[in-house]
Amino acid sequence: MDHKAYMYVLECRDGSYYIGYTTDVRRRLAIHNSGKGAKYTRARLPVKLIYAQGFASKEEAMSAEALLKRKKRPQKEEFLSENQDRNLLSYFEESWGVL
Repeated sequence: MDHKAYMYVLECRDGSYYIGYTTDVRRRLAIHNSGKGAKYTRARLPVKLIYAQGFASKEEAMSAEALLKRKKRPQKEEFLSENQDRNLLSYFEESWGVL
């Protein structure tokens, strides 16, 4: 894969979503689940990766993150549903085993 950065969506224990960007999805997910990630996720552990989209640059991933964060939950769910063809989750599951 030729992606330099990723926008990702986590589903928290309480069913809420956390949206972020990273250059290393596996490392970032581990940080979140270790309780050392964002303050938001620390209070809602464990978290589960439900969406990851690759981008050519960190700036593109950050822009996608900012756009999705501004949407209301129904719009986020619509985005997740309509963009499954861009979701790299199955790639990560195959590479890492069960998430």
